[in-house]
Amino acid sequence: MQVSSEQLLAIEQIVNKYRDFSGAAIPILQEIQNQLGYVSPQFIDKVSELTEIPASELYGIVTFYSQFRLEPIGEHHIQICHGTACHLAGADKIIEAFESSTGTKCGATSKDGKFTLDKVACIGCCSLAPVISVNGKIYGRMTAEKAQKLVREL
Repeated sequence: MQVSSEQLLAIEQIVNKYRDFSGAAIPILQEIQNQLGYVSPQFIDKVSELTEIPASELYGIVTFYSQFRLEPIGEHHIQICHGTACHLAGADKIIEAFESSTGTKCGATSKDGKFTLDKVACIGCCSLAPVISVNGKIYGRMTAEKAQKLVREL
């Protein structure tokens, strides 16, 4: 994947903002994720070059913390809660319905770039189980049928 000049400029500005702070690796990576949507291996190489933090250390941070993504997400980011209440209420069936409807597996983005499916530990709406989030909008009492309908609407 090519890195654009705009992305490189954004990375340079972020790194410069934290230039005088020791231990700034995580804040730098968080800001890149917030601004650019993900932290690609190419972004990691650029941060390493600018900060002299080994790329292996940066890559270790990005792969350790689940908040970071190495690839861009789809137009519709679907997060399926798998906390205890949602799991007991049928989250596995919801995942299957989304996988079938979008043509992609949980943890991946569809080939057309429209959908990214992620299994998350807890969304925090247990009384509405099973729950999903689409681009931050919460949908409660989800069923396989509702999941398929939602994908058609999106």
